[in-house]
Amino acid sequence: MVPRWLEFVLAFVGLIALSPLFLLIIVAIKLDSRGSAFYLANRVGQGKAHFKMYKFRTMTPQADQTGPPITVNGDNRITRVGRFLRRTKLDELPQLINILKGEMRFVGPRPEDPTVAENYSESQQNIFRFKPGITSPASIAYRSEEAMIPPEAWDQVYFNQILPKKIETDLQYMQRATVFSDIMLIFKTLFKV
Repeated sequence: MVPRWLEFVLAFVGLIALSPLFLLIIVAIKLDSRGSAFYLANRVGQGKAHFKMYKFRTMTPQADQTGPPITVNGDNRITRVGRFLRRTKLDELPQLINILKGEMRFVGPRPEDPTVAENYSESQQNIFRFKPGITSPASIAYRSEEAMIPPEAWDQVYFNQILPKKIETDLQYMQRATVFSDIMLIFKTLFKV
């Protein structure tokens, strides 16, 4: 895995280099809908520690209180600018702050909402041995997962079909991850985006 000090430096440089893009995104979000430009998502990380994951807001204000904890197909809570940010994955860029804080890495299993994580089986909880990341093999494989999740039975589809495969994919990767494999995964993510 990439050393912590290098991830810190890359995240710091990335935040500075991307600051003009951050400013454009913030303006676009504010012009599109009321509310904060940022969303602090409750997530479960390494050792089951809870933390706030930084994202650009892509949904209407208080969307987390008006629907499921995951995004479903045709989700009407997503704003116009939010659709673009999600499609391009630009909404994930503020997670560089989480890397600076030591809560996340560039590569690691995607952290879940606490209401989702509390339903993990005993074997699935092995994922909490690893620090969560901005990207992972499962996040690439399920890049457009919301299109697979129907609004009327989201919990059955997500918990029984998608989530187990995501956890298994990420667990297999994390148990054999190397610096080289992490770097290759980062480049693969950038190519897919």
